[in-house]
Amino acid sequence: MAAIPSIKLNTGAFIPAIGLGATPSEFTPESMADSERWFLTAFKAGYRHFDTGYIYGTEPYLSAALRASGVPREEVFVTTKLPWHHPKYVARSFDESLRKLGLDYVDLYLLHWPQTVEYPNGYDTPTSPSEMFLDVKTVDTPTLNDTWAELEALHTSGRARAIGVSNFSIKTLEQLFKTAKIVPAVNQVEMHPYLAQTELLEYCRGKGIVVTAYSPSGRWQQVRSDPTIVGLAAKYSATQTQIILAWHLARGVVAIPKSADIERQKENTALPTLSAEDVVRVTGLDRNERIVSKFGPDGKLFGWTAEQYGW
Repeated sequence: MAAIPSIKLNTGAFIPAIGLGATPSEFTPESMADSERWFLTAFKAGYRHFDTGYIYGTEPYLSAALRASGVPREEVFVTTKLPWHHPKYVARSFDESLRKLGLDYVDLYLLHWPQTVEYPNGYDTPTSPSEMFLDVKTVDTPTLNDTWAELEALHTSGRARAIGVSNFSIKTLEQLFKTAKIVPAVNQVEMHPYLAQTELLEYCRGKGIVVTAYSPSGRWQQVRSDPTIVGLAAKYSATQTQIILAWHLARGVVAIPKSADIERQKENTALPTLSAEDVVRVTGLDRNERIVSKFGPDGKLFGWTAEQYGW
């Protein structure tokens, strides 16, 4: 089992290649609060990279776990994200995230989605998951270019050590580059063996952008149960998830699996080294199949079509 590497960002900083995803199991106060428990077990398991977001509701619980862990701040890489309904309130939202995290800076701040959404209650996040994710209204302004300019100012201030994007395609990155003065350090996207995104990965690599995979094992059992993955797990005396995470590392991708179980957390940081041939075999499972960020019956995902996303 190889040690987990770190990957150098275009800022010169290093990001641990395996982090812990901080999305709650359910978007309820109880589930959000329970995250403090599994954040703390992750610290004990050796994690030093945590990926949260304003809209997850887990920022204050990561703060509490960090304090309780006794791990020095400078040893921890913290990512959080600007939610899709805050492009009009970038400074306010960022300040609130810092306050909830109890930090003076974050290591990485992401523009969570390329589109801008408005809710009837403006700045405040709806308390109903249905309202939060289904009843969204997209608006034309601020554009992703307008919002990126404000993230650039946060980076210049030093309070966001690196800035990046999430759920961006080649199309939306090209739109960003029309005005961007700073190249994103990271593009965080859904990526797993059934959604290998090889073209996007190569494009980002050519621009000096590190790709981070969310839901890196496909979230549901269908990817982990693929016969190729099962066969490789037997070959390497590893779990199916370990095989998939090792595949991400072999491609130079950062992965942020979410697990609330300390034994699985430990497994996710003890990975085999796949042969080049086996990396190709896993990549060959690609179906261009989105499992998490899927379009609804109306052909839209959070208000945008596949064409708008560039997917």
